[in-house]
Amino acid sequence: MRHGARTRPGGARGHEQGEPKLDTDKPEGRRYRVPGSTYRVQLYEGMTFDDLLAQVDYLDRLGITHVYLSPILQATAGSMHGYDVIDHDRIADGLGGEEGLRRLAAALHERGLGAIADVVPNHMAVPVPEHGNRALWSVLREGPESPFAAWFDVDWSAQDGALLLPVLGRRIGECLRTGELHADRSDTAVAEFGGPVLRYFGHVFPLRPGTEDLEPPELLRAQYYRPAYWRVAAEEPGYRRFFDISSLIAVRVEDPGVLHATHRLLLDLVKDGTLDGLRIDHPDGLADPRGYLSFLNGATGGAWTVVEKILAADEQLPADWMCAGTTGYDAQRAIGALLTDPVGAERLVALYAGLTGSAQEFGPVARQARLDVLDTVLHAEVDRLVEVLVAICHTELELRDHTQAGLREAVNALIANLRVYRAYTVPGEAPPAESVLRVEAAAKAAAATLPAERLETLNLVRDLALGRVGPRDEPRDEFQVRFQQTCAAVMAKGVEDTAFYRWTALPGASDVGGEPTEPAMGPARFHGFCALRHSEWPAAMTTLSTHDSKRSEDVRARLSVLTELPDEWAAALAGFQVAVRASATPPDAPDPADEYLLWQTLVGAWPIDADRLQKYLRKALREAKGRTSWSAPDEAYEDRVLDFAKAALDSEKVRGELDAFTDRIAPYVRSNLLTQKLVQLTMAGVPDVYQATESEFWALTDPDNRRPVDFAALRALLDEADSGSPAGSLSAPATKIRLTSRALRLRRERPDWFAPEAAQTPLFPIGLAAEHAIAFLRGEHVAVIGTRLSVGLERAGGWGDTTLSLPPGHWRCRLTGREYDVDGQAVIGVPLGALTEELPVALLVREAAA
Repeated sequence: MRHGARTRPGGARGHEQGEPKLDTDKPEGRRYRVPGSTYRVQLYEGMTFDDLLAQVDYLDRLGITHVYLSPILQATAGSMHGYDVIDHDRIADGLGGEEGLRRLAAALHERGLGAIADVVPNHMAVPVPEHGNRALWSVLREGPESPFAAWFDVDWSAQDGALLLPVLGRRIGECLRTGELHADRSDTAVAEFGGPVLRYFGHVFPLRPGTEDLEPPELLRAQYYRPAYWRVAAEEPGYRRFFDISSLIAVRVEDPGVLHATHRLLLDLVKDGTLDGLRIDHPDGLADPRGYLSFLNGATGGAWTVVEKILAADEQLPADWMCAGTTGYDAQRAIGALLTDPVGAERLVALYAGLTGSAQEFGPVARQARLDVLDTVLHAEVDRLVEVLVAICHTELELRDHTQAGLREAVNALIANLRVYRAYTVPGEAPPAESVLRVEAAAKAAAATLPAERLETLNLVRDLALGRVGPRDEPRDEFQVRFQQTCAAVMAKGVEDTAFYRWTALPGASDVGGEPTEPAMGPARFHGFCALRHSEWPAAMTTLSTHDSKRSEDVRARLSVLTELPDEWAAALAGFQVAVRASATPPDAPDPADEYLLWQTLVGAWPIDADRLQKYLRKALREAKGRTSWSAPDEAYEDRVLDFAKAALDSEKVRGELDAFTDRIAPYVRSNLLTQKLVQLTMAGVPDVYQATESEFWALTDPDNRRPVDFAALRALLDEADSGSPAGSLSAPATKIRLTSRALRLRRERPDWFAPEAAQTPLFPIGLAAEHAIAFLRGEHVAVIGTRLSVGLERAGGWGDTTLSLPPGHWRCRLTGREYDVDGQAVIGVPLGALTEELPVALLVREAAA
């Protein structure tokens, strides 16, 4: 390890330095410092702690070691995800409260299992009514004098010292004239809120003490807040939002008092053993993620902690972050690339560009999307950066000629060309060499887009972002921190939530954490990726699906097959287009790119009903921000797309062709689906299974992928998988759950074989079809074999004489029961055709020496 003696929570080095190794060999009382595996559950009022408690026996039988819970703190009423926290001192009442959580934890511990919780340090909700967030309510009532004033990232210098509240449906003058915004001085209001309040439909705001008897507009001017039209949030400074979501206000956990107050309960739950680890949401939004993680590491005694961090393909997690690693989007990207045909991917991109007239390369689309969000939904965030830059320039004579307009152009250009979420610089410290390279590369790219007279200003902004201009002071520190926070928001909104919906040539690569400019990798490069990850972050999480996925793992597995069949896909697409237009009254066609998205979605998620399809399409269209958007919806155009989609679903000919095409590619999809699952569950790291993905799960972006889980159906499938029937006779969903459960159970039975310190050794087959296999050893006793690019394998005539050499011994496949004896003196390995005869994958365990 290149990190010297530094210890990562849950990493292998902890045991080397004398940390107690937990007893993981006993069937009873199994407890793991590093989880063997996790199972992500989306909690809401329809899936409470007690509802989950009823599924503990199923999850135990599946083979997991830890349940991975979505946020558990008190959120806004009716929250479906829990990220809109309003009270850090309370476990969500709607989930069952602290008693419910402890009941669940006790049931898990009784079976030797544990629990991991999702933590939201970056923001809180601005609920409706607002008094639900007592900290925010206090700030609204008492302003900067509130004991909670330090909690929120508010620009008190703006809005004449008031906190901007962009909650009005129209401009404030209209709201006052209609009486929609009015003071309520009734006895009911006084009894409920402790005094008169300002009301706007469901919104309720406290009145500043001493202003209760004023009348508008004096009453409004006298408050510590400014109710405003909702569109104002993007254009005027107020509080830092979670991306562009005004109902989420940023929390300043860089303040030690705020940090302790907002984490007291969670830390107590870790200390008393109720929780065994933490997943940190969006650390890039924090002012000091390194300091935050260092605090957690110390406060939890090194509990296993992973961060929801999206890395570029050529980027590593900062070595000084005290955590076990990422939540696994980097592993997801690599596994997807392993199953993508590079030549076919290029042909699909060309097909997409030809059919839609859209850009052939992703890079320019992403850069333009970043510019678009900088100019629109994140305009106010750039305003704050420019305001700080102007203050810096006005304090030094030699900098005064850098104009506000020039500074804005330079900031926008630099951020739009930065390809990572942050530069990871810390005020007062020399910037890391990698950060310097990335920021300077962004500046070089930005320079090509700016006029010559702006280049000196661009260089100034670049150097301030790296903390290498002038003496250190508060404005320079603020700019350096806010620049990174803004970069993270721009990447999330510009790439994840805009470019990935605009550019859909390769949907498998256009997912969270994906890299469309590098969509494919071969086995050798994949092994290199695994080796680096295993060396640096051996206890990090791996994943294939999350609550944020644009498309579930199974949808991506199907769409990856298209990279091997670009000509057949083009022909099928033409057939769909002709079929939907063949009716007596053909529907009005949407723009070509949107029509392409429809057909791609239908194939990927087929079969899908009209309600799910239309909800997804409306969201995708608005996220792309082309003809329509959330802030300026063009419902007439949206309806045109949805009517076209309905016509496609109503067409018997279209449905027949969709059935025929998905049936045609089903064997190859099965190969992708099973290979990616087996690789993810057995590669170095801690595998997470997103709810319901232990079986086939054909889902699109949220809320589609957060649908209620039918655990009764999953139990029945697990019964089928455990029935002893031959693998080849199982249904497709049961085959996947057999693979999942057998891999998870093996990890739990023999944690030493999959521990962070256990080796992952590449295996390279020999033969003409060698590139169609992915294989590796875990330790000395487990061999993993998968099939990649199965269309090409079939075209080549199958495995032929391709063989795989295994260490000598008696090997048994945990998925099929097949046995293989390997003689230590044999020169020729085991035929891959024999290893994959029943399934396209094999999970071999060496039971004895030959």
